Amino acid sequence: MDFSKFLDDDFDVKDWVNGVFKTVQKDAPGKVDGHAATLVMKLQLFIQEVNNAIEESSHQALQNMPRVLRDVEALKQEASFLKEQMVLVKEDIRKFEQDTVQSMQVLVEIDQVKSRMQDAAEALQEADKWSTLSADIEETFKTQDVVVISSKLTSMQSSLAMLVDTPDYSEKCVHLEALKNRLEAMASPQIVATFNSQTLEQAKVFVKVFMEIDRMPQLLTYYYKCHKGQLVTVWQDLCQSELSLDRQLTEFYDTLLATWHSQLQWSSQVFKNPYEIVTVLLIQTLGAMVPSIPVCLSTGMERAGQEAKLLTLLDLYETAAHFAKGLEAAMLPHLGESNLLKVGELVTAVYGSYRPYQLQYGELEESHLLIQISAVPLERGEVMDCVQELSHSVNKLFSLATAAVDRCIKLTDGLGVCGLLKALKALFTKYVSDFAGTLQSIRKKCKLEDMPNGSLFQEDWTAFQNSVRIIATCGELLRQCGAYEQQLANRFLLTAGRYLSDSYSPSSLTGIQEASATDRRSSTRNPWQEYNYLLKGNAAEYASLMDVLYNLKEKGTGNSSLLAEPRSALTRLNQQAHQLAFDSVFLRIKQQLVLVSKLESWSSSGSGETLTEALPTFSLSPLEYITNIGQYIMSLPLHLEPFVTQEDSALELALHAGKLPFPPEQGDDLPELDNIADYWLGSVARATMQTYCDVILQIPELTPHSTKQLATDIDYLSNVMDALGLQPSRMLQQIVTLLKTKPEDYRQTAKTLPRRLASTFAAMRRLDY
Repeated sequence: MDFSKFLDDDFDVKDWVNGVFKTVQKDAPGKVDGHAATLVMKLQLFIQEVNNAIEESSHQALQNMPRVLRDVEALKQEASFLKEQMVLVKEDIRKFEQDTVQSMQVLVEIDQVKSRMQDAAEALQEADKWSTLSADIEETFKTQDVVVISSKLTSMQSSLAMLVDTPDYSEKCVHLEALKNRLEAMASPQIVATFNSQTLEQAKVFVKVFMEIDRMPQLLTYYYKCHKGQLVTVWQDLCQSELSLDRQLTEFYDTLLATWHSQLQWSSQVFKNPYEIVTVLLIQTLGAMVPSIPVCLSTGMERAGQEAKLLTLLDLYETAAHFAKGLEAAMLPHLGESNLLKVGELVTAVYGSYRPYQLQYGELEESHLLIQISAVPLERGEVMDCVQELSHSVNKLFSLATAAVDRCIKLTDGLGVCGLLKALKALFTKYVSDFAGTLQSIRKKCKLEDMPNGSLFQEDWTAFQNSVRIIATCGELLRQCGAYEQQLANRFLLTAGRYLSDSYSPSSLTGIQEASATDRRSSTRNPWQEYNYLLKGNAAEYASLMDVLYNLKEKGTGNSSLLAEPRSALTRLNQQAHQLAFDSVFLRIKQQLVLVSKLESWSSSGSGETLTEALPTFSLSPLEYITNIGQYIMSLPLHLEPFVTQEDSALELALHAGKLPFPPEQGDDLPELDNIADYWLGSVARATMQTYCDVILQIPELTPHSTKQLATDIDYLSNVMDALGLQPSRMLQQIVTLLKTKPEDYRQTAKTLPRRLASTFAAMRRLDY
């Protein structure tokens, strides 16, 4: 029987028993009880065997315990003995150190004496050598051999280093420097000739000689002077040519770039630090130019007219920027081998001449934009031409604004944002002013301020149609302004955003300083990308720029307020266009309404007065003035139809942004605000009813007949309003109530109406109240 399953970690009694009986039930179902008894007996025997094995193992373990204890005791005694031996060794070492310390001190002193004697012997040898060399140097100079002379001077220099403590050390130093000066003066013609002819082997000889005599800076001075003189001569020849200034600069910058490549290749074979040396050559050349670049820039700007001043500056700056990019591309692979301080000086030398103009960018841009926008015509003789010019001016305006962004990025690398925003504000202010002046001129041409005396009624929708086109133009202005503002924010965050440090906090210069320090510590510095004319030139404007960039980064470019004032000005312009359109519609109605209070029929009592008193109201017909108004208002939806049917996003934007006079009265539940045409219709209707009420109150006297006539006129207007889905105003309803009230019921009816209104109509109708 296999009992190994009892050792398994996942042993299950039930599974084991079921497995044992499964085979028996299948083969001999009647022998299950016998099999169970046999199985129990086997298990008991197995248990007994296990108990015996455990008992035997325990007995053996007990017998072995005394031997283990004896081994542990022996190990403990040996460890104690080892400890005693270690103490004895330590004591022997200490005793040895005490016995030999005196002897070691003597040996150290003897060694020091030996070293001093050797130093004294070397000093005496060098002193004797100095004397020998000093005596032979004149003969050596007569050989005119630069290499031999420099070797002698090097030996004298080594000897002099050993004679620092001698009394005449300073005199010896002066004498040695004089000898070096003689050697330099003697070799200078050869040096100049070597550098001019670019003789490689001879140049290496001079480098070795001047390094040995510690005169390398003087040798580099000869190198700079030779090549700088050649380059300055090239510049002077260019200045005397017939080329324009930008072409002169381009030619000279190309020469400098070619010099960089050629001299770097030559210097790499001669000098140990060729990148720094050629960098210094360019720095000195740019500083030695006659006439200097600042003088040329000033002259060029003065010669350019006011219109072309900024464009001239941009053309000149482009030459420097192109040269700088070429140099950066050439230096970038070896920037780690360069002296970054010198590279920074070179960057400043290239761009520094333009810094005063970059700091004035805002003023230059503003002047340029105002000149350009002044050349955009808005005013014309005919109204139609004015409307067309206004429409065409939108693209011209934003073309100017977009070109300004391009110029700002090219000239200031995005650092001139604050100046650009001021220039754009001036541009939009000028444009809005001209636009508003043109709207005022259109009002006069359409005679919206005039009120003709005649009662002849003529419908003319030309002014309204022109006004709708102007509203669409305002919508296009608002749409393009929003798109331009987001584009402006995106472009400047992309270009100038790299100047904004992650640790920057608004209105704090510490963030700027920390950012600068972090950049300086960076191992991947590139002075060409770090040039920042604004930080040192105008710290206050730079702080403002950082605030602008911080807000753009935090709020997102879609929520920027860069053009908040121009947007407000354009919104006001849109409002003026709405007022123009409204006035052009309402003018015809107003012309009819102003005649109401002056009609003689209100107070006249003709022969038919008594007869008409007895007639019912419905037998009266509305007067001509009110039928003219009613027909005019009924035709209004036809002319408002473009608001609904025309798919013009600019017009829709302007209509939603604009507000009309005579808004719905408080408490009115009108869905007209969702429909532009209904909104306009409601505004004109409310204006009509309000003005009608005002002129009715100016009527001096009403006879019984004229009272019924006026009530009939008001009823007619109310029917027109009902036909258009509009409600008569409360005041108009109150007036018609007072007009229809019989004299005997007037006092009672007036109690529920405004007291002043009731008193006015009582006086008109000559009723006691």
